[in-house]
Amino acid sequence: MPTKATQSPGTGKSLLIVESPSKVKTIAGYLGDAYEVESSMGHIRDLPQPSELPAELKKGPYGKFAVDVEHGFEPYYVVNPDKKKKVTELRRKLKDADALYLATDGDREGEAIAWHLLEVLKPKVPVYRLTFPEITREAIERAFGELRELDQDLVDAQETRRILDRLYGYEISPVLWRKIASGLSAGRVQSVATRLVVERERQRMAFVPADYWDLSGTFARTAGEDAGTAFSARLSSVDGKRVAGGRDFGDDGVLKGAVDKLAHLDEQAARELAAGLEDAAFTVRSLETKPYTRRPAAPFTTSTLQQEAARKLRFTSRTTMQVAQKLYENGYITYMRTDSVALSDQAVTAARRQATELYGADFVPGSPRLYSSKSKNAQEAHEAVRPAGDSFRTPNQVRGELSADAYRLYELIWKRTVASQMADAKGSTATVRLGATSSTGRDAEFSASGTVITFRGFLAAYEEGRDEDPATDKDGGKDGDKRLPRMAEGDRLDATDVEADGHRTSPPPRYTEASLVKVLDELGIGRPSTYAAVISTIMDRGYVRVRGSALIPSWTAFSVVRLLEEHFSDYVDYDFTAEMEEGLDRIARGEEDSTDWLQDFYFGSQGHENGLKPIVDDLGEIDARAVNSIPVTEDITLRVGKFGPYLEVAGTLDPETGELTDPVRANVPEDLAPDELTPDKARELIETGKADGRELGRDPVTGRTIVAKDGRYGPYVTEVIPEPTAEELAAQPVEYYKNGKPKPPKKPVKEKPRTGSLLSTMTLQDVTLEDALKILSLPRTLGTDAEGNEITVQNGRFGPYLKKGGDSRSLQSEEQLFTVTLDEALKIYAQPKQRGRGTAKPPLADLGTDQITERPMVIKDGRFGPYITDGETNVTVPRGETVEQITPARASQLLAEKRAQGPAPKKTARSSAKGTTRTGTKKSTAKKPAAAKPARAGSKG
Repeated sequence: MPTKATQSPGTGKSLLIVESPSKVKTIAGYLGDAYEVESSMGHIRDLPQPSELPAELKKGPYGKFAVDVEHGFEPYYVVNPDKKKKVTELRRKLKDADALYLATDGDREGEAIAWHLLEVLKPKVPVYRLTFPEITREAIERAFGELRELDQDLVDAQETRRILDRLYGYEISPVLWRKIASGLSAGRVQSVATRLVVERERQRMAFVPADYWDLSGTFARTAGEDAGTAFSARLSSVDGKRVAGGRDFGDDGVLKGAVDKLAHLDEQAARELAAGLEDAAFTVRSLETKPYTRRPAAPFTTSTLQQEAARKLRFTSRTTMQVAQKLYENGYITYMRTDSVALSDQAVTAARRQATELYGADFVPGSPRLYSSKSKNAQEAHEAVRPAGDSFRTPNQVRGELSADAYRLYELIWKRTVASQMADAKGSTATVRLGATSSTGRDAEFSASGTVITFRGFLAAYEEGRDEDPATDKDGGKDGDKRLPRMAEGDRLDATDVEADGHRTSPPPRYTEASLVKVLDELGIGRPSTYAAVISTIMDRGYVRVRGSALIPSWTAFSVVRLLEEHFSDYVDYDFTAEMEEGLDRIARGEEDSTDWLQDFYFGSQGHENGLKPIVDDLGEIDARAVNSIPVTEDITLRVGKFGPYLEVAGTLDPETGELTDPVRANVPEDLAPDELTPDKARELIETGKADGRELGRDPVTGRTIVAKDGRYGPYVTEVIPEPTAEELAAQPVEYYKNGKPKPPKKPVKEKPRTGSLLSTMTLQDVTLEDALKILSLPRTLGTDAEGNEITVQNGRFGPYLKKGGDSRSLQSEEQLFTVTLDEALKIYAQPKQRGRGTAKPPLADLGTDQITERPMVIKDGRFGPYITDGETNVTVPRGETVEQITPARASQLLAEKRAQGPAPKKTARSSAKGTTRTGTKKSTAKKPAAAKPARAGSKG
């Protein structure tokens, strides 16, 4: 471990700063007393909100973006309010240090953090830059032997990205606020990700299913070896024409390609053919055997790690990155933000050695496997995500040290890394074609294939998952590891169970987090390290919600994407967005000047399309109503309103009165996916909407009108409370000011009307006044118990229940709301409470066993709403998702994400803000001042 930097007079200590406090203890243990290790707690400075700028800057060039776009795009930075105390602490410790080591992460963000630390701390001691690809003793020792200067190109790339995102968001988001709804946002990557999800839903909405039929049968050799061993085969051709399958149809439901060479069977033709083959003589027409070779997948990048963790562990992207971050900080894996598949020489040696020890020398090829990234934006200087160290610890060796989620992710990374250096899987694939002539003279040929793995190779350690492919899945796809019986050409076969099978094509599958990450990576949009944050953002903005594992766009997302496509087309164009990412990469490589690049992006340049500013300045009039309207049928239009989506049928001319009737509107249920809003469903909702506001009659007690309404959360009944009359207003007591003058009359407090949701057996069209009065009679008081506690019966969000103070008990049926008696309620309350804690409420849903923790999962009704629990971890059901929508897979994901967050930090008393002032820094107009650069490695100054 180096000591040279600590030999000058002073405390004898060097200050080493990392990003995360989680690394401090581990690194300090490796370095010893010669170093004081501190963390910056991430970024210490950032661009402020324009409203947070000092008063003298708000009206100047920094006022709009906190960036001076007229003078080289100079940013104005401020120390984050929650980091001022940390900066003061670092300054104090730097005064006593003999050297400063900046050991933030080696990516652009880490390089930028190191630069900001230099700018703020202004060290007067030698400064060294070093990075740790992993938190191990070996890696730290190597890092001290590879000290370097700050990489100014990486700093420029990060700063350019930050300014770019500020310009993009601050120019386009206000347009969304004015034309769609407040609180929305546009972003360089989030808007493109939203467009991908919306485009997929559009494809599903336009999809026309097609029906097709084929035959399947069971066959066996009549004599010889393997006689009687049955195998299944499927019809592949009829009269020399290939039988049409799912992949032969377009999204319009029409056959594509060489239609004259395809046999499209309908139900009648398929059943007739099956009947004609009942007694047919089948023979083997051909048998082909080919060698089978399968190579291992490359080690993990950030993107492929997120994809595979979603497939195999059912982790969200956020959970994967949270768990991986902890594994990295505690020395179990290498840095998890990377787009390289390369392994260091030490890692290759460790993987090959471990594969040899665990599986044998035959499972390791003669020479190491070398991988290179397909992504054009890959940074090969980084290393793939792998187990840390020059020798790997097996999952069993670390199992006792890790949480369940951390163990499963470490095991996945370990398996993938070791498998990447193992031998190919070997085997053979046999394809047999067999046929017969039907009683009607039609030639039918069936086929079957089977793969036999003779040497598992890397499959002994790991097999990569795959995403859903409807065409492959429906048509059978690859049969996998399946052995066919021994056969020879000309062999006779017995046929049984030759049956006609009907199929229907499926629309393109919705994106999952894994498949969305995959396509973003393939398109070169954004950085894999930001995908988790992007997906979280589009969910938080209400653009996308999750059903199971599928991502479903909201109608608001449709409006946002339409506006962007029509008025900011380049900024949601996939190629344009990928080119922006490539531009940032060129800046990071020192191949392009950041100021020139931002100038072209924002102001435009000769020979290029207009920049963002000219487009915003020349937007013209945007028809908000058109942007927020989507035709469903010729007369029904979906509109995105301030309070959510609704259907509307325009008013018509009344032939009798000649007046225009009011339009008919109907709410769209929140849980209805866009592709489920079919014309028939829209008409059904409109019929419900026609009954909205229907007067049912008058309450005989109060005389008030009772109406049935269609609300955002379902149908309900309510009473109409008339506005106070002039006489009632005049009769109010007069209040006076101290000077004796009368105060203006106050508007009387409006009485809250009685309201109640319809029962499950009622509809808006059919509910009667009698039904409504029964609903409005709730809550119903049954009486009191022996202690005088009042007992009521009520209808809640999750069904009928009894209530006594804070003690609630569920009822079995809605009918009991009106029939349960006090005696029956007392008997229910006489039952013992579970675990001695208030009411033992039954679970709202039983979700089975969590495959990650192997604990039972249920949804319960808590004080603040429904929540999911496995007995140890609790997580609230996300806003926008209902109890009915939560699947076991989704529950497992949410619980895993909550566990990954770790325990909530303890609350500490707020320090006084008195006497503190915001300090801001304009970035120096020079390229980067020499004084801001760290000293060269090995120099004391």
